[in-house]
Amino acid sequence: MTAPGQPTAPPAPAGGGRHAFLVGAGILLSRIAGLVRQRVFAHYFGQSDAGDAFNAAFKIPNFLQNLFGEGVLSASFIPVYSSLLARGEEEEARRVAGVVGSLLALVTSALVLAGVVVTPALVDAIAPGFEGAKRDLAIDLVRILFPGTGLLVLSAWCLGILNSHRRFFVSYTAPVLWSVAMIAAMLVFGARRDEGGLAVVLAWASIAGAVLQLGVQVPLVLRLAGGLRPSLDLGSAGARTVVRNFGPVFVGRGVVQISSFVDSILASFLPSGAVTALANAQTLYTLPVSLFGMAVSASELPAMSSVVGAKDEIAATLRVRLDAGLRRIAFFIVPSAIGFLALGDVIAAALFQTGRFSHDDAVWVWGILAGSSIGLLVGTLGRLYASTYYALHDTRTPLRYATLRVALATSLGYLLAIQVPPVLGIDPKWGVVGLTLSGGLAGWIEFALLRRTLHRRIGAVAMPVSYLASLWGAAVAAAALGGSVKLTAGAGLSPIVLAVVVLGPYGVCYFAITWMLGVAESRTLIARVTARISRRR
Repeated sequence: MTAPGQPTAPPAPAGGGRHAFLVGAGILLSRIAGLVRQRVFAHYFGQSDAGDAFNAAFKIPNFLQNLFGEGVLSASFIPVYSSLLARGEEEEARRVAGVVGSLLALVTSALVLAGVVVTPALVDAIAPGFEGAKRDLAIDLVRILFPGTGLLVLSAWCLGILNSHRRFFVSYTAPVLWSVAMIAAMLVFGARRDEGGLAVVLAWASIAGAVLQLGVQVPLVLRLAGGLRPSLDLGSAGARTVVRNFGPVFVGRGVVQISSFVDSILASFLPSGAVTALANAQTLYTLPVSLFGMAVSASELPAMSSVVGAKDEIAATLRVRLDAGLRRIAFFIVPSAIGFLALGDVIAAALFQTGRFSHDDAVWVWGILAGSSIGLLVGTLGRLYASTYYALHDTRTPLRYATLRVALATSLGYLLAIQVPPVLGIDPKWGVVGLTLSGGLAGWIEFALLRRTLHRRIGAVAMPVSYLASLWGAAVAAAALGGSVKLTAGAGLSPIVLAVVVLGPYGVCYFAITWMLGVAESRTLIARVTARISRRR
């Protein structure tokens, strides 16, 4: 029964929840492997110069993977490919997939070759504050990592095909193998090499992991899209549409990824360990974004792209899907933001406090997480809005607003990270908090623009104030309980045990309060869990 004044959720779109669950489950496994990788990394590297060098170097292949994978393919390829499948034009869909795969292979090969040649300039661009041995190590690592970029981009192409066929789980669990390869390398060689030597071994392990990640997806891709042939023939209308949309999306995603580079560039001027501290915090605050924001957005994009009918019918369907997706995202992201703000030290210590990573390092990461919590919700909701634009074959509007966000975040980041701390007498290392804070503030402006423009096109979609108030109120009350437990029971407990003792009651309290307030997402989730438990008994 719904509490008085609490709006009920809109009808869930067919398949939306199940597909989002599959994406979320795949991402969860991948992220767990990633967190284990980061914990092992923290054990052997702490927040050292070698750790800074590896994290800075790793941003280059990660940049290209995110650019081509989540960005270009999600916005330009998946909408066209899914639409062709929905209309039964499977031969044309295969032709488009073959052309896109060939173009990706050609472009990334050229980028890899060029990247290896100009590596010193790239390192100076992404980490101008690095000098001496730290800079030399970063150069060596980039040259090792670059060839694996091509494999990761082709893996993203596989993901695009698998997602369009609604085979989400394999595509999002494949990166587990990549993390496993790196974890194994650190465990085997961690005690035998110094930090610099271990960083080199880890880079080679990343290449091996990329081979495994691609290899596990290829057989299923060939089975689902049999008859794929490499081709550069742009005679297909679908292929031309993908290429035409490629430019704006490439620039748009490039702008977004550049924002991450700007953060690292600014962090490289801060005290030693700042780049690694930022990377550790990014691992944490991108976790809920991936689990809930990406899960919903990735599952909704092919579904939205497959909608057919008159303009008004398409708009009505998109509103229903968007409304349900926004509610699902907010239900999980709101407690994540409050958790980072109030209990970030507990979270960071549980995941990273081992070996060379101290409690003071965990507190440092907590400060960075607190800055990110300001824009966590709007940044995640913005992903679903962007997917809706892509489903409408509009790639330019998200580009304009992303460019504005990055410009604002860069300007604010320079002020808050570099200029403000000395003026206020703050330890320069805390300037890194200003980077995530500035990104969150700029994210609010981008979200407002995306929302306003889309509502003009398909009609208004807005979560009721009462719904958001229920979520925020429940999260704050749960955080108060978790904070009380931390203060009274924290002394003498190991970081992992403390996390269980604090975060367990926090999560239970949030679900209990939202259930009592009649939040439909909470009641549906709890009902499913209890039903499964009953069946197993």
